[in-house]
Amino acid sequence: MTQLQAASSTASDQTADVPTDASTAVRTRGLTKRFRSGQVAVDGIDLAVPRGAVYGFLGPNGSGKTTTIRMLLGLVRPTSGQAWLLDEPMPDAAPAVLPRVGALVEGPGFHPYLTGRANLARLDAADATADPRTATRRASTALERVGLLAAEHKPFRQYSLGMKQRLGLAAALMRPRDLLVLDEPTNGLDPQGTREVRLLIRELAQAGTTVLVSSHLLGEIEQVCTHLGIMSRGRLLLQGERSVLDSRGTTTVQVTVTHGHAASAVGVLRVLGLDVTAEGPVLTADLGPIDPPRIPAALVHAGIEVTGFEVRRPSLEQVFVELTGEGFDVAR
Repeated sequence: MTQLQAASSTASDQTADVPTDASTAVRTRGLTKRFRSGQVAVDGIDLAVPRGAVYGFLGPNGSGKTTTIRMLLGLVRPTSGQAWLLDEPMPDAAPAVLPRVGALVEGPGFHPYLTGRANLARLDAADATADPRTATRRASTALERVGLLAAEHKPFRQYSLGMKQRLGLAAALMRPRDLLVLDEPTNGLDPQGTREVRLLIRELAQAGTTVLVSSHLLGEIEQVCTHLGIMSRGRLLLQGERSVLDSRGTTTVQVTVTHGHAASAVGVLRVLGLDVTAEGPVLTADLGPIDPPRIPAALVHAGIEVTGFEVRRPSLEQVFVELTGEGFDVAR
């Protein structure tokens, strides 16, 4: 997918640029979930997660991300619409496709009196497609990857929130997966643990695993994702390649000049067509269509010494606010 795909009110508009089956690991058409109360949790969304991508599924709590993931995995039936994982229709193909999918949804659920390793062994034994001869080795590898080998014999009930989250990741990594679906994977982790999860996601993607990671922590996702989908109030507002999002927000430029030259610098930048604000020697303007190198070049040509120059691209939060008019404080 090379063009940013903005969601619209009609399914036909949403699907116009959705990749074909062969190029996507996750795909939906008009996926909708309406609860008995009448609340529409997910409103006709058309997801398209390219194979090999790290897809950041973003939005505030209550935006419909987790409900969407539960429908993708066959945990909740949609009211209407369709979903495919790895080219297989869900939930009909769940027995065939889910062994190829690792998932962590709404926090891990384990037996509190079993150790971390024993919990992994129990899950693996329940998987008819897993090879019991390699279970011990695979569990050790998974525990090592998430930093839990030292706590493998500790009862799950004694684990901290971050350790429980790590064990959930280990369960998802017990076998090679074509697709990994992670719902708030850094919940409860300290900064070091968060960095480790970020590195793990990169490693998995480099090995060919498609990763769909849902989060409200924009700064973390921004550092690792290749594609993005932004949800709000049950609707998919936009999705596309990470690099294309820069065109959705406002890029600003900040120039610092030597004292006494601010007025002259403002005049030069206005000639370039920039609407400039000045605070002492620091000038700020929306970049617009101007090629950034033209700005310091024009100032130097006018004999003005430039001591600082920075182009500030829009953050994910800025893009979200510009799209919706709200921040990430929507209640669940």
